[in-house]
Amino acid sequence: MEAKKQCKISLTKGEKVLYMVAIMCLIGTTVFKIFLGAKVGHLNISVEKLKYEIGVQEKKVECLSMKINELTSFDKVKDVVKTMGLAYHNDNIIDVD
Repeated sequence: MEAKKQCKISLTKGEKVLYMVAIMCLIGTTVFKIFLGAKVGHLNISVEKLKYEIGVQEKKVECLSMKINELTSFDKVKDVVKTMGLAYHNDNIIDVD
């Protein structure tokens, strides 16, 4: 029987360096992608928190503007004038157009 000849593949130094650089680039891009994905996720969470806080502030502003409208209504002013002992004279009101 004939012995099978085994071929041994030998790599040159340059090929070894190229393969190592390719493997390091692959590992580096994977780590970089994971890091950036985590960073983007964190930024998305921060954006959502800020949107929520803006919504809360808008509701507060709306509530306060409704209170201002309520307190500056004619009926409320009339009640305050009466409690202070002042009189309402329609003749003293001047329309400026």
